[in-house]
Amino acid sequence: MTPRDGAPHFLEPLLGVVFDLDGTLVLSHHDFGRIRAEVIRVAERYGVPPGHLSVSEPVHRIVEAARTELLASGAPEGNLFRFEAEYAKRIDAIEAEALPHTVVRPGAEGLLRALTERGFRLGILTRSSEFFARNALARTGLDPYFPYLRTRSAPGPQKPSPEALHLLLREMGIPSERALYVGDHLIDAECATRAGIRFYGVLPDPSEASGEGLTDDRFLAAGAAAVAKDLTELARHLDVGGARHAAPAE
Repeated sequence: MTPRDGAPHFLEPLLGVVFDLDGTLVLSHHDFGRIRAEVIRVAERYGVPPGHLSVSEPVHRIVEAARTELLASGAPEGNLFRFEAEYAKRIDAIEAEALPHTVVRPGAEGLLRALTERGFRLGILTRSSEFFARNALARTGLDPYFPYLRTRSAPGPQKPSPEALHLLLREMGIPSERALYVGDHLIDAECATRAGIRFYGVLPDPSEASGEGLTDDRFLAAGAAAVAKDLTELARHLDVGGARHAAPAE
């Protein structure tokens, strides 16, 4: 794991760890290109001019841009509500198609078992739907580790809003300065750093084509305190390989 020079000061020991889900703990191989294209198609049907949205942008930025366009255009308020409902329905359907192919990421079960045995509280913050997240955890056998879960189906702000992470940590009863967020994407780093929460990046699994181009340097530049190449390496640094961040014995 590569440490980040000048990282913000956080209190030790850690008490809770929040994970991203897809790509970090499970591998579903979502067709994100198709998801982005579907969101744009729906936005254009409700009034966004063709060509104003780009499939090269992350989904949440496409949605934000579509909302801005619809509000600025003076389109009927109902168009925005219908856009929100329809694009979410389309993403839900594409995610559901990926469930039969979703598998646990190597090292996840051992890492979560070790953290649970040491007394850490564990949670998940994901932009996946509640349906996908619950079923992916059940399918991979990881559901017993996560009493705390916040998805895009939850009311209120979604990742990368820092408030989404703060809401989950309050539910977990974990002070921000004793929490860690772990993810495999720059949106995870953005969420954590905006929230003032320590963040560790995990490089995408080699099987994930969507992770091409993510490097230690890119994570560190985005605010990561450290970067691990995989979950086995992450486990060694969350006291399965040293007591530095271990929760105190009860």
